[in-house]
Amino acid sequence: MTDISSPPEEGDAIEHLKEDDEEDEEALPHSEFLDIFEEGLALIVQDPLLCDLPIQVTLEEVNSQVALEYGQAMTVRVCKADGEVMPIVVVQQATVLHLKKAIRRYYELKQQREGGIKHISWRYVWRTFHLVYNGEKLDDDSKKLKDYAIRNRDEVTFVKKLRKK
Repeated sequence: MTDISSPPEEGDAIEHLKEDDEEDEEALPHSEFLDIFEEGLALIVQDPLLCDLPIQVTLEEVNSQVALEYGQAMTVRVCKADGEVMPIVVVQQATVLHLKKAIRRYYELKQQREGGIKHISWRYVWRTFHLVYNGEKLDDDSKKLKDYAIRNRDEVTFVKKLRKK
């Protein structure tokens, strides 16, 4: 039993903390830790600000949603020929290249969650398709989306390039 009148020595306190940490590490297996983490994440995603996010949300998606709420990002709706609309989140100062990378990331996450095609040749995609906004091709990767007058919730379309004969 420790004497209450005399404070414990600093070395004893540090040693006691190390023992507690070792006990905590041994007491909680990885699978249980993951279960606790996923439960906490599920609660966070129930927040009205984050309710649109999927259950297997990434930190990147949470940050994007928060940036949208604070007006630091915008959603560009990318439409495919089959009618699918992809809500792509990019920062306000994003370039066409940022949009293309965000589309790629969107597809990677979608494939991880749903399965399906394992590899997409993005070089082929960008050689075969244009991104078009109001009839104008977004062909300059370094040009900002704002310079094309693209704003929050605007629609950009995938259009197949015509081959020159």
